[in-house]
Amino acid sequence: MEISANIVDILNGTIFPGTVETKNGIISRIVRDGGKYDSYIMPGFIDAHVHIESSMLVPSGFARLAVRHGTVATVSDPHEIANVLGIEGVHYMIENGRSIPFKFFFGAPPCVPATQFETSGATLDPGAVEALLQRKEIRYLSEMMNFPGVINDDPDVMAKIALAKKNKKPVDGHAPGLRGAGLEKYIRAGISTDHESFMYDEAKEKLSLGMNILIREGSAAKNFDALSPLITQYPSQCMFCTDDLHPDDLVGGHINRLVKRACGMGIDTMTILRCACLNPVLHYNLDVGLLREGDDADLIEIDNLSDMNVLKTYIRGQLVAENGVSLISQADSSHVNNFSAVVKRTGDFAVRSREGRINVIEAIDGQVVTGRAEARLNPKNGFITSDARQDILKLTVVNRYSDASPAVAFVRNFGLKRGALAASVAHDSHNIVAVGVSDEDICSAVNAVIRNKGGLSIVHDDVTKTLPLPVAGLMTDDDGFKVAEQYSRLSGLAKQLGSSLHAPFMTLSFMALLVIPKLKLSDRGLFDGETFTFTDFDIIAHGS
Repeated sequence: MEISANIVDILNGTIFPGTVETKNGIISRIVRDGGKYDSYIMPGFIDAHVHIESSMLVPSGFARLAVRHGTVATVSDPHEIANVLGIEGVHYMIENGRSIPFKFFFGAPPCVPATQFETSGATLDPGAVEALLQRKEIRYLSEMMNFPGVINDDPDVMAKIALAKKNKKPVDGHAPGLRGAGLEKYIRAGISTDHESFMYDEAKEKLSLGMNILIREGSAAKNFDALSPLITQYPSQCMFCTDDLHPDDLVGGHINRLVKRACGMGIDTMTILRCACLNPVLHYNLDVGLLREGDDADLIEIDNLSDMNVLKTYIRGQLVAENGVSLISQADSSHVNNFSAVVKRTGDFAVRSREGRINVIEAIDGQVVTGRAEARLNPKNGFITSDARQDILKLTVVNRYSDASPAVAFVRNFGLKRGALAASVAHDSHNIVAVGVSDEDICSAVNAVIRNKGGLSIVHDDVTKTLPLPVAGLMTDDDGFKVAEQYSRLSGLAKQLGSSLHAPFMTLSFMALLVIPKLKLSDRGLFDGETFTFTDFDIIAHGS
């Protein structure tokens, strides 16, 4: 195969007209030919940190959509499915990813469960992590979310980091808001990246200490605007990632979106492409071609260097997308799961009235962090319920792995005026999370998820809409465009019911993410992400 165009050599920072010749998926020769070409050839885009599960598509389905946007590879953390199914879940992701022409590079999740304060479906001890690290498909130790464990020399945490070093594989970080001496110790332990920085000064401090910063723009967490000035200051230490990207957003774009935005800011083209194509290959030692003789022919053809619209995507010389159409075939896959919750009753979600003010989780649109608020709710018939007028709604997390009483708290900023949302996508243990205006609707929404053994649901006015997720309660092998359409309908319906959030279900999924401050809810109770302890529902109970 031969491809003639203007060739973008990121390694040497040059552009020249030429022809790329390939044989058996490998670049055999690159010839400068002095031709006049309208298009450009360059290495493909790489997502430096993504949870494939958040697309609600199995890896093969994710790839079908991603290649349309010029993505040829992902650095994928499978800790979502690992929290549900353990090591077998990671094996499932690897095997499914092998079924199509795309380059998935997976990590070994060190934080399964993410904390001891929630119920997960599995545990990965150091032995399981070592078994994963010895597989060639596993290129790194996934995000070390237990940064307090690193700072306090937790034996289990340190053993897993030592195993990564023994296997000569980098360690990903996860340290939102960590600064000063704690950050220095975290980095000295061997943590080499962070994708959780949401403030410029925080990210700059991490960069100055030698850490690599992954600039994230996903469906819920959006940090590009805050961190993009760092691209020109630290061009060899920045990468682009999405972290969590829902199917409707993936249909619309991927890493190419961040590239386009950076181009629109006037950042040097080669600097942008270092972040999008080169730095992940160098940091994670990925088998992804960089447009050199002898490299895999992992290439994209674009129309110009201003808009960077992707015309064609090649992986190992195979054309996998052209003019926005994926050429990867849709395929069914096996359905693996771990779901034992039983149907609930409305009374299971009741909260008896109490005196004084209560703690309220404050959702923040576009962020995975939450705030802490206070409120006083007027009791009705001896119970406190949602108060849509104050925009304070009941939130619940229901154990999906066994029959247990739901945990209940209250949350602000979801905006619902009626109805309820529920999902079995609830980071990181993926119990069932729900929010709603009435206990009846909350119960119905939870039960819709239980009956499907996983998925999303909306209930309002005796109407129930669902999106089943039969693979681990997180994903489906259905067509990605169909899933995106179904998800968009549910998201749109949530907004019709009053939610002003950009991604209501994505925001809901992070209400149980205990490793991100400030206030969250696990299946065992209300949790303070700053002190890393359970906290009182009632403020009056601890004298505040």
